[in-house]
Parts: sequence; structure tokens; C-alpha cells
Amino acid sequence: MAKTLQEWLGTDVAEVKDRPMRWISEQYFFRDPNRPVFSDNAYFYPPADGIILYARRVKPDEPIIDIKGHPYSLQTAMRDKGYDRESLVIGIFMTFYDVHINRVPYPGRLCYRELDTIDTYNYPMINVEHDLLDEVTPYTRNADYLFNNQRVLNRFFSMDLRDHYHVLQVADYDVDAITPFRLKQNQHFAQNERFSQIRYGSQVDLIIPLSEDYSYRPLLDVGMHVEAGIDPLVRIEPQANSNRQTGH
Repeated sequence: MAKTLQEWLGTDVAEVKDRPMRWISEQYFFRDPNRPVFSDNAYFYPPADGIILYARRVKPDEPIIDIKGHPYSLQTAMRDKGYDRESLVIGIFMTFYDVHINRVPYPGRLCYRELDTIDTYNYPMINVEHDLLDEVTPYTRNADYLFNNQRVLNRFFSMDLRDHYHVLQVADYDVDAITPFRLKQNQHFAQNERFSQIRYGSQVDLIIPLSEDYSYRPLLDVGMHVEAGIDPLVRIEPQANSNRQTGH
């Protein structure tokens, strides 16, 4: 169930934060809890457990956020100057305490490609994690890693929506381990099915191109903690001038 950052810190994190670090890093971190598999094509579900850092509709070259005077856009995030779709973008930061199994937000056929780091090494994400866990605030002021770090761009095609959407996985410092569960391309995945894992702290963005047929309404605010496959994240509603319907 979605919680405020304060609620999540006071419940889930409080239960384990005093446990030995070795246990947290070797056992708790790699947990893959059993969860009900919801299927409701009226919603996108979160691709990852974590805290919502931003949720915005932006043009492809418009800044999603500005980091120390440097604009971070969809074209920058996807490393694709040819991307030309205005989109809804929701960034989810996975802390050290989060489940790091990623799930499919909406059913579709997946193809993916890995994008290398821009510099020699990934940049650390620890400062953003400190802001979340210590300052209890979803700051993006220290999110420099978004410009440089290794990432995998997952592209899903939905027959229901007759369109593509993307899930962008960004790895943390000294991780370099985004691991798809199926190596074969163009495989169909059901909604909320496991499809990948990122080891240790990381970020996952859901990118939904805007459509003439459907409107996409975010349901949760920045600073909320979400669970992949559990919390409806975006409501899909047919536009008034469209005859298309999602399968409810």
C-alpha cells in the first residue's frame, strides 16, 4: 500500500534499520516477496518499489528537473535526440531498503537496450538517499547521476493502447548490474510480471507518451512510497473523442 515517506520510514524501515548491515545487504536486500498479481488495464502500476521523486508532463526537450543549473530532459534521459513525444514521466528512487525486483506496469511486448555510462564509472546516488532517509524530503538537488550512469531502456508495445511506453532503469555507483530476467527480445509480459532487477540503490522512470486516444492521470504525489505491482500509479481514461476502450 502506498505510504507517505514519513509513514514508510516509521514502519517498514524502522523494523529493520537496526539489524546488522551484513544481514541487510546479503539477505534483506535480495528478497523477492510473494505478492498478489493484479491485472487492471485501467491503470499503470509502478515498475519499482521506491519513492516518487518527480511526476511531470514534459515535452521531449523540456527539463524534467534542473540539477545545479543543468536541465535534464527526456532526450537526455533516453540518450535519444530523435525522441519527439510529449510524455508523462514518473521517477521512482529505490533506496537500500527497497525490494529491487522490477515489474511490468502495463501488459506489452518488451524490447530493451543497454546504454553505457558516459564517464568511466557510475556516479553515486547516496546523497539523494540521505536526503530521503535523513532529511525526509524528496530532493533532486544531488541527482547528478541521472546524466551519466549506466541504464537500460525498456520499450513496451501495448496492443490495448496501440502505442509504446518506456521503463528506464538507472544503476547506482559501482553496481553496473541491471539484469533482465529474459534475455530474448520482443517477449510478451503480463501486467505486474517480474522482468528485471537492479542491484543496490537505483532509480526507475516510467515514461508514457501522451495520446490523442487516452489521458493519463497520476494518482500519487511526489514523496509517496509505492510498491511495484500493488499501488495503481496512473489512471488511463479514454479521451472524449476516442472510440477506443481499455480492457477493464
